[in-house]
Amino acid sequence: MDYHGPGVVYKSLLVNRSPSQTALALKALGEPRRVQLLQLLRRRPRAVGELAAEVEVSQQAVSQHLAVLERAGLVEAHREGTRSVYVVRPAGFAPVEAFLRSFWEPKLAQLKEEVERGR
Repeated sequence: MDYHGPGVVYKSLLVNRSPSQTALALKALGEPRRVQLLQLLRRRPRAVGELAAEVEVSQQAVSQHLAVLERAGLVEAHREGTRSVYVVRPAGFAPVEAFLRSFWEPKLAQLKEEVERGR
């Protein structure tokens, strides 16, 4: 289970680490407004209207950005009365982390070998 704030717990979904999921996440993260929304959601869950007021764009535009982030697995929504409240899905970043790690791990292993040879 993932913990997303005071008194709110959600089940984690299995993370699809397919290349297409990685591409969706990277594409979603490539838009500055979406990154801004993620930064706000990282602080606490918020409804679309709250987000729209903070980023100074229409609720419709925020909803469209959140839909892209949700398809990429980076956020999820739950209902609170008549509104949808969005939270960050930390597990959704796993494909991006794995992608970046694939570049770093070979270089770090090579650096480790060089350091150990220099002893």
